[in-house]
Amino acid sequence: MAKTAEPKKAAPKKAAPKKAAPKKAAAPAAGPQVGDKAPAFSLPTDGGGKISLAELKGKPVVLYFYPKDDTSGCTQEAIDFTAAKARFDKLGAVVIGVSRDSAASHDKFKTKHKLKVALGADESGKVTESYGVWVEKSLYGRTYMGIERATFLIDRVGKIAAVWRKVKVAGHADAVLKAAQAV
Repeated sequence: MAKTAEPKKAAPKKAAPKKAAPKKAAAPAAGPQVGDKAPAFSLPTDGGGKISLAELKGKPVVLYFYPKDDTSGCTQEAIDFTAAKARFDKLGAVVIGVSRDSAASHDKFKTKHKLKVALGADESGKVTESYGVWVEKSLYGRTYMGIERATFLIDRVGKIAAVWRKVKVAGHADAVLKAAQAV
């Protein structure tokens, strides 16, 4: 018997090359933006004090967030704001550093480095979250939640006048001072 040739099977169709997914626009930064009303806060401070945005109405406020007392970058930033404090005072501006450290930790930090700026203790994390600076961070391949170094300049009526995110410490206090002169 003669063999009949089997019909050739069609070669499988090659899949069309996948198109790259369109890039998503960068999500807007969390937290208040320039022109927004600044989130209210009331925090215990070093020295057993308390400070709130409501009591500072009518004054420009520099609210700078830093990760941890007595670490190198945070210490330098606090020293730089302390060095510029007299110039902020001439503008009627109040400078407040905020971290999640306790008021007792702030007391030790201020004494050790002779700091002159107020330090707010946000142990509950409500203020760092309302300003959008409690973020996921990464170090040596490990991810964790922490404070993004950021500064908010709040004008005399309680609106955000300027925002600095992912702050590099060198020259930052001077940049904030320059911006505060216009508020």
